[in-house]
Amino acid sequence: LQETMEDIDKNGDGFIDLEEYIGDMYSHDGDADEPEWVKTEREQFVEFRDKNRDGKMDKEETKDWILPSDYDHAEAEARHLVYESDQDKDGKLTKEEIVEKYDLFVGSQATDFGEALVRHDE
Repeated sequence: LQETMEDIDKNGDGFIDLEEYIGDMYSHDGDADEPEWVKTEREQFVEFRDKNRDGKMDKEETKDWILPSDYDHAEAEARHLVYESDQDKDGKLTKEEIVEKYDLFVGSQATDFGEALVRHDE
C-alpha cells in the first residue's frame, strides 16, 4: 500500500487524486481524445474508488482498490490457468493440456512457481 501511494501520489500530499490515478495508467502524449477505457477509468474513480467523494483516494480507499476484500486471488489464478490451458473447453485439464502450457503453470503462484508440479506423483 505504501509503495503504491508513493508511486502514484506525485504531489506528495498523501492522497491519490483523479489526475494522478489516470496518469499512472495513461499518458496523453499530445493526444486530444482519450481512449474509451480512460473515460471508463475516470468514471470508476468517481463512482467507486473515491468512496467519500472528496476528489481523492486516501489510504483506506487505495487499499480497497489494490487489495479488494472480495477478490480471491487463488481462485482467479486457478480460473486463469484453466481458461488458458483447456484447449477443448470441457472445463477439465488433461495431462497433455497442462504439459502444452507448462510455462503458465511453472510461472504461477497457484503451483508455488512450479514446486507443486515437481512433488506431484500420478
